[in-house]
Amino acid sequence: MSHDHDHPHDHSHDDPHDHDHHDAPVDWREHGVKVIRGDQLDANTAQTPGMNRAAAINAARVGAQKIWAGTVTIHPNAKTGAHHHGALESVIYVVRGHARMRWGEHLEFTAEAGPGDFIFVPPYVPHQEINASTDDPLECVLVRSDNEAVVVNLDIDAAEQPEAVYWVDPIHRNPHDH
Repeated sequence: MSHDHDHPHDHSHDDPHDHDHHDAPVDWREHGVKVIRGDQLDANTAQTPGMNRAAAINAARVGAQKIWAGTVTIHPNAKTGAHHHGALESVIYVVRGHARMRWGEHLEFTAEAGPGDFIFVPPYVPHQEINASTDDPLECVLVRSDNEAVVVNLDIDAAEQPEAVYWVDPIHRNPHDH
C-alpha cells in the first residue's frame, strides 16, 4: 500500500481516533480516561445571583466532541425563562432539591422530580425549569448531546414570570440581553 499523502486511505498520524495498524500507537495517557473532581469544575462563565453553573465535560476542558456535562444549582424559588435548545437533547439528573418542569406550546404540562430522578428534554420542546422549593437549593447534573450552545428564548404568556434569575451561560441567556 502506498503511503503517498494523496492516497485516499492515508490518515493523519496524530489523529487519536485513527486505529489503523500502520499508525503510531495512541498515547492513552494523553487521550484516555479523565477524572474531573467535583471541586475542580469550571465556574469561569457568566453567573447570575440565584444560580450557579459549572462545566465538567466540554471541548475546552477535556476535548469532548459530542457531549457536554456540568452542574447547575438553582437557588430557592428561582426559575428560568421559557426556552428550547434546538436540536439538542438534554438530560437532567436531580441530586438534591425539588424540580418542577413546565413544557408545551403554552407551558401547559407540568411534572416534578426529586433526588435520584432523571428528566429528559427532547429537541425543540418549549420548557421552563423551576425550583419548586422556597427554602432549599435545587442541585442537578446536566448533560447535553452536543458541545454546541443552542438556546431559543420564547415569549410565552403562560410562563411563570422569571424572578430576575436566568441561566446565564451559552445555553441559557437572559432574554433581555440582546
